[in-house]
Amino acid sequence: MAANRAKWAGGLALAGALLGLVFAAYSTSDYAAHLDRQIHAIHCSFIPGAPVDSGEGNACKTALFSPYSALFRQSFWGGVPISLFALGSFGFFAGFALFVLLGGARTPKRALQFMGTIGLTPLLASLVMFTISAVQLHAFCKVCIGIYFSSGLLAAAGLMAWLALRDDASQASPRPPGSALMLGGWLAALGAASVLPALVYVSTLPDYRPMMSSCGKLAVATEAHGALVKLPTSSPVQAVTLFEDPLCPTCKAFHERMVVEGVFERLDVTLAMFPLDNECNWMLDRTLHPGACTLSKAVLCGKERARAVLEWSYAEQETLRDIAKTNPKALRERISAKWGADVNACIDEKDTTVRLNRHLHFAADNHVPVSTPQMFLGDKRLCDEDTDLGLKYTLAQLAPQVLP
Repeated sequence: MAANRAKWAGGLALAGALLGLVFAAYSTSDYAAHLDRQIHAIHCSFIPGAPVDSGEGNACKTALFSPYSALFRQSFWGGVPISLFALGSFGFFAGFALFVLLGGARTPKRALQFMGTIGLTPLLASLVMFTISAVQLHAFCKVCIGIYFSSGLLAAAGLMAWLALRDDASQASPRPPGSALMLGGWLAALGAASVLPALVYVSTLPDYRPMMSSCGKLAVATEAHGALVKLPTSSPVQAVTLFEDPLCPTCKAFHERMVVEGVFERLDVTLAMFPLDNECNWMLDRTLHPGACTLSKAVLCGKERARAVLEWSYAEQETLRDIAKTNPKALRERISAKWGADVNACIDEKDTTVRLNRHLHFAADNHVPVSTPQMFLGDKRLCDEDTDLGLKYTLAQLAPQVLP
C-alpha cells in the first residue's frame, strides 16, 4: 500500500509540476516579449496553446503590468518576473517527482518527507498571489490560476506522500546514514533551480539607458491661458505633465501603478485632459472612449476636487464606460449624484468647452501622439514603454528623488 501511495504521489506531483511549467513558461514568454519595448498580445486561457488575447479587458495583461509581477524593478528595466522563479521551482519538482515515481518501494522515506513538506511551498506562494489578485488587482489571470491549480496538485501529492509514510510507519527502519545531507542537498538544488532562470534572464538584458531620452520634449512648456489642472499631492519634488483620458484603461492602470508604488505623491502634477472621444477631440475621426469628453469636463469642473473626480472616474471606469455607450443622460445623472448639480451644470457651460479645447490645443502644439497616457518628466517625454514595465527603472535613472 505504501509503495502504491508513493507512486501515486510521484505521479500526481509530476503532473502538477509539468502543468505548472507550461503555465509559468507562457507567463515568462509574454513578459520577455515586451523587452523589445513594443506592445504584444498576451496569453490568457486555461488551455495551454490557446490563441493570445489582445483585448483591453485581458486580466492577464492587468497582472503582467501590475507592480506585483516582477522584482527588482529599480535595478533592471521591467524587473525580474516572478514567473521565472516559478519556472525554476516547477522544473525541480518535475525532476524530483520523477525520482519518487520511478523509485516506488525503494523511494527513501526522507524523499517522501521532503515532498510532503516542501511541496507545500508553491501553494503558499500561490495563496499570496491569489490574495494580491483579489485585494489589489480585482482581476484573476487565467494563466495565474493555472499556476495556482498546479501548486494545488503538488500540495495534494505532498499529502499523499505523508499518507504513504503513515502506511509504512509499522515497518520503521533506522535512519539511513547521510539522510540529513540528502535533505540539505535537495533544498540547495531547489534553491538553485528557482534562482537560475532569473540569473540567466538578468545576464541577457540589454542596456536600456540610451533609449530613455529618445522620445522627444515639450515644445511649449506652459499653456498660455492657465487652462491646465494642478493635481494636489502630499510631497511634490518633481514636475510632471500628464495627458490622460478618464475612460482610458491604460491611464487607469498607469495612475494606480504610480499610487501603489508611492511615486504619485512625490510628483508636482500638471494635468492636461486628452479624451479619445471625437465629440470634443477634433484630432480623432472616430470615438474610442464614448463619454470621455463629458468626464473630462467633470474633472475640470471639479476644481479643487479635480483629482478626486479623476480617481472616481478610474475606480468606476468599467461601469461609466458601459453607461456612456448606451445612455449619455444616465452618465450625467451619475455625475450629478456623485459630485453635485453644480458640477453637472458646469459641464454645459461655454467656458468649460473652451477650457477643454485649450487642453487639446496644448497637446497639438506639443505634437503629443493621439494615445494616452503620456508623461513628461520636466520637459522630457517618457517613451510609452517606459511608463509601463520600465517605469520604476526609468524613474530610478532620470528622477530617483520620486522613488520612496
